[in-house]
Amino acid sequence: MQALDRMPKPLLVSYAIKHLEDAAQRGFTTVRDPGGGDVGLSLAVEHGLVRGPRFLYGGKALSQTGGHGDMRPGVQEEPCNCAYSGVICQVVDGVDEVRKVARDELRKGADHIKVFISGGVASPSDPIWMPQFTNDELRAAVEEAATRRKYVIAHCHTDDGARRCVETGIRSIDHASHVTDETARLIAEAGSYTVPTLAVVHEILESGAEAGMPQESIDKVGGMLDTVLASIESCRRAGVQIGMGTDLFGTEFHDMQASEMRFRAAVDKPIDILRSATSVNAEIAQRGDDLGRVAPGYLADLLVLDRNPLDDVSVFERYRSEMPLVMKGGAFIRNQLG
Repeated sequence: MQALDRMPKPLLVSYAIKHLEDAAQRGFTTVRDPGGGDVGLSLAVEHGLVRGPRFLYGGKALSQTGGHGDMRPGVQEEPCNCAYSGVICQVVDGVDEVRKVARDELRKGADHIKVFISGGVASPSDPIWMPQFTNDELRAAVEEAATRRKYVIAHCHTDDGARRCVETGIRSIDHASHVTDETARLIAEAGSYTVPTLAVVHEILESGAEAGMPQESIDKVGGMLDTVLASIESCRRAGVQIGMGTDLFGTEFHDMQASEMRFRAAVDKPIDILRSATSVNAEIAQRGDDLGRVAPGYLADLLVLDRNPLDDVSVFERYRSEMPLVMKGGAFIRNQLG
């Protein structure tokens, strides 16, 4: 993320356009960008300037000082006591700052607000187990989102963090890397959702150094793949509605977006994987009334595949050769059927 902060804006936008258009070619007709995307990209898609998926954005994600969204290394000295504000994240401290920044992102049309409530992999100064934000700060974000009938997403790796999401009314628990059976039951009772992101774990384990990650960040992921898979199983047993995400970064690894389904197949049935990617994701994003299903009154987002994904969910990775048709809202993004 430090590289993104230094990237010239025209280059940053060019990468964003490429990633959006590539996602549509993979058959993703709606995407949710929890933090970093803005109204300009959404309008570019809406106006037909970018042949991409519907773009649901959250503006800048909210992080406490020294939290997962604070990309300043510990050795960096600040000439003034200013808050960090990068391409993806904004540092806020205290209930009043959380309210102000959340209100401003909602003013700009954000579909949701994202908060970081545990440590993370890419950030230089926080261990993954670190709790972040107070519950009062988190409730302030939830309250402000509710005034616009919107919701809050939490970056959350820990079991304790998942419980705090339930306590404070957070709807979407993203990563959910360590969720015990008892916490899964609480999530199910609260009607919250989890959104595992296996693709980014595979990316870091297999290509973290190539992607430019420092060794200390790569080391944070050790053992995480097993805990994420176990968490999915705990949530499935408890009846939690499980969505699907990827959290991919870098410029060369976005094709792994289509691999998320294969990674999930280690613990999930193909039908449940497809539901996570369609109807459940639509519900999480508050679009369950017009997206995520093939039914009268829903937008016509349709794919044609050369094989049955219930038999081979990895077919989505071969979208170039085995997905001849992608339709978004009744219009063709790609049609090779003649």
